[in-house]
Amino acid sequence: MNYKILAINPGSTSTKISVYDNENRIFVDNVEHPPAELAKFDDILDQIEYRAETVRGALTKHNIELKELSGIACRGGLLPNAEGGAYLVTESITETYKSGEASPHASNLASLIGSEIAKQLGINAYIYDAVTANELPEMAKITGIAEVTKQSMCHVLNMKAMSRRVAKKHGKSYEDLRLIVTHLGGGISISAHENGRLIDSIGDDAGPYFAPERSGGVSLLSIIDMCFSEKYTKKEMYGKVRGKGGLQAHFGTSDCREVEKMIEGGDGRAKMVYEAMAYQIAKGIGELAPVLHGKIDYIIITGGLANSKMLTGMIAERVSFLAPVEVEQGEDEMEALSLGILRILKGEETAKTYTRR
Repeated sequence: MNYKILAINPGSTSTKISVYDNENRIFVDNVEHPPAELAKFDDILDQIEYRAETVRGALTKHNIELKELSGIACRGGLLPNAEGGAYLVTESITETYKSGEASPHASNLASLIGSEIAKQLGINAYIYDAVTANELPEMAKITGIAEVTKQSMCHVLNMKAMSRRVAKKHGKSYEDLRLIVTHLGGGISISAHENGRLIDSIGDDAGPYFAPERSGGVSLLSIIDMCFSEKYTKKEMYGKVRGKGGLQAHFGTSDCREVEKMIEGGDGRAKMVYEAMAYQIAKGIGELAPVLHGKIDYIIITGGLANSKMLTGMIAERVSFLAPVEVEQGEDEMEALSLGILRILKGEETAKTYTRR
């Protein structure tokens, strides 16, 4: 039986849309959203219709009729208390995103868009390997503030997909490898994998590194002072941490291609800041090495920014002493989403039902 699966994957500056016919890709589009367009929206949730129109436009462009679809694969957003694998998109999930219980992120929009399309067609929408999929042991969740428990928050979907790709390339199984995986995008996250499970991670707002749009780890005392200085609203502080931090804060752009042009043009400050970002990412990779007792089969660098030889080269130079470095350019998220949901439709896996807490 043939299954046509629509996959929806909103990122901070783009929306990826694909349709697969079983394992065969019909199309994958990556629609970039100009900063000026996104700046019109005060809140990420305000972008729902804007992003939905992008999805509808892609289907029209590729002559895909809605009635042909068998299921919808949605990028799993920052869903609290989620596990790995698939969840059926229900009201519990959509209301969690709409209510603000989930931290704001563009990936949250996928379920909201997908569920509306699914309702029209009488089919199901699912998420797979959500950003917050939690496979951490209890010890890894303990923090120095008793009221705060660490939650895993990283690019789980692409990290696991690329881990499987590297394993296959070397004739091995993902479940047999020890890996440190770094996803380079508008936000950057790093994770440790052992026996097919993501056992620790550093999120894009918690690590020792900054990113194109994230501040990364900054002295908590400095942040407390800023929060109580009465100079900034809560929303403005969120923006400094997520969306307007990192390269965006330094140069007014989060586009690494633009920063690299500045470097090539002789801009010494741009070179220093860019090298600092690579330096700090390397520190984050090193931070997770003890999780695997230093026994690391491969360090994988992936994500959209892995296309930058300048950036990946600077990172690899500092971490290659730990393990061989594999650069897997771009992402395999659309295939990973689609094939995950294909397994659900074929009855090879079972989707979970999410319960709000």
